[in-house]
Amino acid sequence: MTDVEADLLGAPDGALPAVDFSTFVLSLAHSALVHLGVAPDPATGQAQPASLTLARQTIDLVSLLAEKTKGNLTGEEERLLEQLLYDLRLRYVEASRSAGAAGSGSAGGGGASAP
Repeated sequence: MTDVEADLLGAPDGALPAVDFSTFVLSLAHSALVHLGVAPDPATGQAQPASLTLARQTIDLVSLLAEKTKGNLTGEEERLLEQLLYDLRLRYVEASRSAGAAGSGSAGGGGASAP
């Protein structure tokens, strides 16, 4: 389990973490991981088939947020965004390649190009 995945698991005992910029970004990243089929869907507790289109859209949202907030973040927030985007983009490319290798166009669409 990566540090990013550990952060996404949330607080112990089901307590909700405080809502701040980092929590918001981690929430978006978790959504992308669910769409990539890497993390379990919170509603079912089961990993769902990858939807590359939804994953790409969510990764693009995180990227847009990074662009629009540039210069207004703490060093820690900037590093978090950079690390999340790197990890999500890498996983997206891996999922795209897997979908292409399996010859399955039904993996949720999206091309093999990175977001």
